[in-house]
Amino acid sequence: MAEPKTNAMNGAEAMVRSLQAHGVTHIFGLCGDTTLPFYDAMLRLDHGITHVLTRDERSATYMADGFSRVTGRVGVCEGPSGGGATYILPGLIEANESSYAVLSITTDISVASYGKYPLTQVDQEALMRPLTKWNTVIRRADHIPRMVRQAFRAMTTGRSGSAHLGLPYDIQYDAVPETEIWADPKHQSYPAYRAAPEPGAPEAAVAAILTAEKPLIVCGGGVVIAGAMDELARFAERLDLAVATSISGQGALADTHPLALGVVGSNGGTDETWEMMEAADLVIFMGCRAGSTTTARWEAPKPGQRIVHLDSDPMVIGANYPTELGVVADLKLALAEMNAALDGREDLPGFGGAAAVADIKARKFARFAALAQADEAPVRPERVIDALNRLLPEDAIVVSDPGTSCPYYSAYGLQKRPGRQFITNRAHGALGYALSAALGAWFGRPESKVVGLMGDGSFAFTCGELETVMRVGAPITYIVFSNASFGWIKASQRDDCDRRYYNVDFNRTDQAAVAAGFGLKTWSVTEPSELEPALRAALAHDGPTLIDMRCQPLEEAEAPVRRWMG
Repeated sequence: MAEPKTNAMNGAEAMVRSLQAHGVTHIFGLCGDTTLPFYDAMLRLDHGITHVLTRDERSATYMADGFSRVTGRVGVCEGPSGGGATYILPGLIEANESSYAVLSITTDISVASYGKYPLTQVDQEALMRPLTKWNTVIRRADHIPRMVRQAFRAMTTGRSGSAHLGLPYDIQYDAVPETEIWADPKHQSYPAYRAAPEPGAPEAAVAAILTAEKPLIVCGGGVVIAGAMDELARFAERLDLAVATSISGQGALADTHPLALGVVGSNGGTDETWEMMEAADLVIFMGCRAGSTTTARWEAPKPGQRIVHLDSDPMVIGANYPTELGVVADLKLALAEMNAALDGREDLPGFGGAAAVADIKARKFARFAALAQADEAPVRPERVIDALNRLLPEDAIVVSDPGTSCPYYSAYGLQKRPGRQFITNRAHGALGYALSAALGAWFGRPESKVVGLMGDGSFAFTCGELETVMRVGAPITYIVFSNASFGWIKASQRDDCDRRYYNVDFNRTDQAAVAAGFGLKTWSVTEPSELEPALRAALAHDGPTLIDMRCQPLEEAEAPVRRWMG
């Protein structure tokens, strides 16, 4: 008896259909020779996916990263072989180490030409292995659907992260049975298949907390990724328990919440917020690695301070501190069970968190206000943050590069809602992130006003993407903190090298003129009085805008970076 005939598609079409089956709505990428079949399939098929042509593969990955952070869905980027594959690396490691799901598809030379020294040959699998949670180069067309499924499983389950698929040129033309195209709908978003804590662990964590006198919660990005903000707020409010965050943990509570202490640590933390970190007799890390920045290089917690640690990744528990109790679980499920452990109890203590936080915030923001209201030129960065706090709508998304703007916004920005509304690349801190990630965030949440903050050093990394921003008509407002130097390094040379400045300054550029050349509406600000009118106009404009602001150099400023203060 003859085998029944099976309808087939080619490998490129199978890739498109597999992405479609996983709910992909946007792909950010850049064309190349090895991409021809994939682009042809994107053109011919009816799939509902928007492809955004970028001007750099690195930018494509950052766009996918920003998209993923605000949607909770996998961000997808693509690029060609050779140089394209190498340019895509910075975004993959940032997404992976920040626990965001980003899929990179790099087309490759033909399998048939492996080992023959063809143009653009590189071992993509070896190249991507240390940067991703999961990675493979597909060598048979009929493997494409299952490899896509495996990538999505890896990215969205457990600790989320990035994945890479290499797609050789020749297998894009080979046949794939249509019956192979299917997907688990759970993998369209993350966390998928949430893991519950082991029995008794949440109750034990609650019991430990209730024996403390001055406990402090410190949240990392895991709380927001898990969508556990409501559960956290309920738990903290019932115990009047203060909540601090890492930079990545901002949004665990709204910054305006009476229990929200703010960022602690060496970047974006202040001496005032650090008081509670040092005074705590028990620190509860939630979705936080307790790494070098949040702990000011492990300055606190100190020996003798008790540790309770909740995280979805078992490798994090006890990595840096002796841990009294670890809870390995999805944060939303763990906090729900911790709240259940408090139900029915009438003897709950109050830890005085709101009163302590109010005192610290009053002192911290009094000092901030004095700096923000200063009228001397160049403009102080504090003045920009103050204006943003007053003028941005509640649902705005702020994206910052890790340089000049990041510590100021982390310390003093006032996010009025919980959730992911502030984005910065804190895992590896590459410059050039904010301009592109802001566009990805806008595609993910186009109803929200998006603002991108960066220094002039960072602007020069990726200003070519302003053409992409203009082409798609994204009404993003960019603010460039211009000080004609790599300011973070210059400030570090001031403190670490006794003001021996070397090779950190560059010529001043008219960023407004550069952006205007791409078609953006722009403003140049040199005096403090010019800032607010320019910002109001930029935020109200219905297209892309940029403000080039002459700002106080970091080496002369009072930036909230603990090793530079005092």
